[in-house]
Amino acid sequence: MPSAELWAGALSLLLIHSESGCPHSALNAARLLDRLSDAPDVDDATRELCERASKRLSQNPRMETSHVGTA
Repeated sequence: MPSAELWAGALSLLLIHSESGCPHSALNAARLLDRLSDAPDVDDATRELCERASKRLSQNPRMETSHVGTA
């Protein structure tokens, strides 16, 4: 099973994207989700969810106005 840090990183980036619209966070979350879906010991349902989320984040990252904590 992939490490807890990898799962936490993907979820953290997904939340940053959701809260701020940061397209860089969306693309980095998609990359981590791709790594998670490629793990040999991830079950099929989780693999499909990771792939769907990655595809959606890669296709449609919202344009950002500013990063959280910046002017």
